[in-house]
Amino acid sequence: MLTNASFLKGLVIHAIDGEIGTVDQFLFDDVTFAIRYFTVETGGWLSGRQVLISPFSIIRADWQANRLDVALTKTQVENSPDIDTHLPVSRQHEEAFLGYYGYPYYWGGPYLWGPAFYPVGVGLPTPGTLSPPASQPTAAPPDSHLRSSGEVTGYTIEATDGEFGHVDGFVVDDQDWAIRYIEVATRNWLPGKKVLLSPEWIGQVSWFDRKVSVALQKGAIESAPEYLMSRPITREYESKLYLHYGRPQYWNHEEQKSCSPQNP
Repeated sequence: MLTNASFLKGLVIHAIDGEIGTVDQFLFDDVTFAIRYFTVETGGWLSGRQVLISPFSIIRADWQANRLDVALTKTQVENSPDIDTHLPVSRQHEEAFLGYYGYPYYWGGPYLWGPAFYPVGVGLPTPGTLSPPASQPTAAPPDSHLRSSGEVTGYTIEATDGEFGHVDGFVVDDQDWAIRYIEVATRNWLPGKKVLLSPEWIGQVSWFDRKVSVALQKGAIESAPEYLMSRPITREYESKLYLHYGRPQYWNHEEQKSCSPQNP
């Protein structure tokens, strides 16, 4: 299901034995645009400590109940490695976090989530060991590529013929927990039309200049099908969007991946 990322903020993280806290924002991989962690405000329960929750632990997203159900206990979260949730989060800290919960390294396999295309069903490991499973790669990539949703919101969109609007939000897929679209406000200061761009169409992101460059002209972006957060994103709408931009539809090759023997 595709949903606007603004609905993630405030979602209750519901563990096996009670509530952990509420989602503040998320950290995503700036290479794959997959959401790797949610930063969670625990309130008075853990003296205001922020913790990270991985999509590996999510059982389901209950949008009507405004919560994410996770296969964790409050004790597991309380005893998890204490990580500063403010960027940068080092790869070493990620290794400690994933090792504690027994999750695979998402960078250690051919798919979006390492050994699988989706995080659900990768396994319900026994947590508490601060070392990763033996099958994990021994050498991690030198750098983590995590960015916060709050950081990127507001970045300028740069088309091939000049600057155009800004990043106003994200649309996420709650099956693979990837950013499916970037929400673009076509006016910088006045209310105006909003449109969607796929991360696959991004040519470059200048983190220093806070700019997202796309290989599209301003006219093509402005004339794209309008995005209204109040309306669900249907496959019909997505088809019109991809037809407008003349780009191949992502769901064709992803359905092939998900049906392969390596992805149950």
